[in-house]
Amino acid sequence: MSSDRAVGDRAVGGRAEVSRAVVIVSGGASISPFTTPSEAARTGFAAGSTDTALREHLLTAGYRVFTSPAALGAGPAERDEGFAGFDDVPLLLPAALTVNAAGSIQDAGASLAAFLTHLAREYDVATVDLVGHSMGGLFSRAALPVLRENGSPVQIASLTTIGTPWEGAFSADFALGDLAFEAALDSIPTQTSMREFALLAEVSSEGASQEVTRRYLAGEAGWNERQRGVLDDLPVVLIAGDYFSDDDGQPEIWPHDGLVSRHSALALGVSPEVLPPHGAHTFPDVHSIYFTDRLGLPMERALTWDPDVLATVVGALEMARS
Repeated sequence: MSSDRAVGDRAVGGRAEVSRAVVIVSGGASISPFTTPSEAARTGFAAGSTDTALREHLLTAGYRVFTSPAALGAGPAERDEGFAGFDDVPLLLPAALTVNAAGSIQDAGASLAAFLTHLAREYDVATVDLVGHSMGGLFSRAALPVLRENGSPVQIASLTTIGTPWEGAFSADFALGDLAFEAALDSIPTQTSMREFALLAEVSSEGASQEVTRRYLAGEAGWNERQRGVLDDLPVVLIAGDYFSDDDGQPEIWPHDGLVSRHSALALGVSPEVLPPHGAHTFPDVHSIYFTDRLGLPMERALTWDPDVLATVVGALEMARS
């Protein structure tokens, strides 16, 4: 039995955590490789642009960590030839176990649930702490009822979301025509984010760009309300970025991380029937290293690369295990 398949990964307070693992879930439009505690992409960013620093930090902290594979379209996550990409993946999973990061939330949740069940069968993972970046938090939420309905042996112990658009991403709202361009005020980065997402939405008719919106997620008939009860009794921590701020801006945008408002990332408009009492943290960060690269910022100003955010994730995991 390999170290990845070994039972028992970490001791907390003298108590062995048997067959428990952290699974990192990437967001919309992401390409991410499948990684185990000992295997990752050999070229480029070991776990992709979003997950690499987070994975490394959690491994160093002693956790057993896997990253779920994600691709643009129905197919395996073999490589990413774009910004901060990767190649030479030693373990390639089939499309059925790979999240289509451009598709619908529900389909992504079904693929993620199948992947988690695969971890249970092949790697002796019985209990999972989910850490989702961006739409990865929505994909994670969508997987929970699927696991229960399918009788999966996997038990979800906690959920931590990082920059997740619980109530939509403002750039997607603009692309859909539900938010005026003037709401960006005089912020060039905000205007650029809105324009670029609108162009992306024009060439992609798949679910992610349409569903990461307030119209789809929020309101009495929105997807969030259809998730009532899913998070009951589950420790949940939400993390937001607010690098961009303007006191005169409307809360649907301001402050924000370049893509998701603090209001949305902290689910401030989500009912307690959907999101029971939970932890919430905000950091002066941008959404991803795509934004740090565009703005000439150090990578540590991206949510999943900020040491303070990474420490907060560890704290959330420890609280869930106490």
